[in-house]
Amino acid sequence: MALTLVTGGIGHLGRDIVDRLVRDGRRVRVFARSPGLRTDVEWATGDLATGVGLRHALHDVDTVINAATYSPIARRGGVRPIDFFRSPSAVDVEGTERLLSLCGQTEVQHVLHVSIVGLEQATLPYARIKLAGERLVRASALSWSIVRAMPFYYLLDKLLSSLAWLPVWPVPTTLFNPVDTSDVADYVMTCAFDGQRGVRAEIGGPEALDLVAFASQYRDARQLRRKILPIGLSEAKARDMGFVVSQGVRGRLRWTDWLQHNYPAMRGAA
Repeated sequence: MALTLVTGGIGHLGRDIVDRLVRDGRRVRVFARSPGLRTDVEWATGDLATGVGLRHALHDVDTVINAATYSPIARRGGVRPIDFFRSPSAVDVEGTERLLSLCGQTEVQHVLHVSIVGLEQATLPYARIKLAGERLVRASALSWSIVRAMPFYYLLDKLLSSLAWLPVWPVPTTLFNPVDTSDVADYVMTCAFDGQRGVRAEIGGPEALDLVAFASQYRDARQLRRKILPIGLSEAKARDMGFVVSQGVRGRLRWTDWLQHNYPAMRGAA
């Protein structure tokens, strides 16, 4: 049976992808710095940032799903001044380059790379890093696919939670359609095994709402008494910051559905 390697397989999206691979009866190997607890997958220990263990992880692999990334903003759930000046590239650029090179030396038949919607317009260093990694895939002689996704609900949750202590929340008035990792994982599965290649249709959430609406629903789910201060943002500035509306496949899970699942108080109110 063909073997699929998932990088980033212990992250939010990666776990959902691995769940679906296992559910479909596929052989799965997860590349991570340390093995996890689940016993229904193979574990390959290593680090994409350094390349340690990667060659061994690719042994006998047919398909690679590269869901690995390193975003300091996502990890800490907030923006710091340094994020406007630089972002680490060891995973998303050097790691991607190393992965593609080793795939070319093995029997890998398909590399699916997970990326982000709107990278060409965004100016944050992390977006430039992601775009550089994506361009390496596009230039590769391998058989490849790219799936661009909107930012995930759990990231929006983290960013809004960082405002929770403030009595007034400054929130941009711009349209946005974040998406749940479960919907992205379903779409990645389709793109990984349907035989098509190249840049696939991007995926976003089912609703394009004003960010103020997302923040209001979050505030109500947390039962917080906070005032939301709408901040005007030009279309160009919104694109710079990655606030766009995807044009392609739409997920099914709404933000309010995600909130009800993750905040019991909202379920009780509903």
